Amino acid sequence: MDYLELVADMSPEVYERLKQALEIGRWPDGKVLTAEQKQNALQAVIAWGELHLDAEQRVGFIDRGHKAGDTCDELGGASTEPQTLKWQED
Repeated sequence: MDYLELVADMSPEVYERLKQALEIGRWPDGKVLTAEQKQNALQAVIAWGELHLDAEQRVGFIDRGHKAGDTCDELGGASTEPQTLKWQED
């Protein structure tokens, strides 16, 4: 069985345990994850998510949606004219 088959066959419960272990840095029995275990668990969590979850449910998803308007809101009616920064010497 290759890696992707192994990850594809992983149960949702195992996925959640791996994800929780990554979040808190410990296995369910309290042992600290090693750097290698963190790396392997993260790869498995990402791969499982790619196979079984919608994009917005995956680990690391960033919503790139747009604001309601096309332009940024003005801050308290501030001028839209560019302002020059003035440095003060100490």
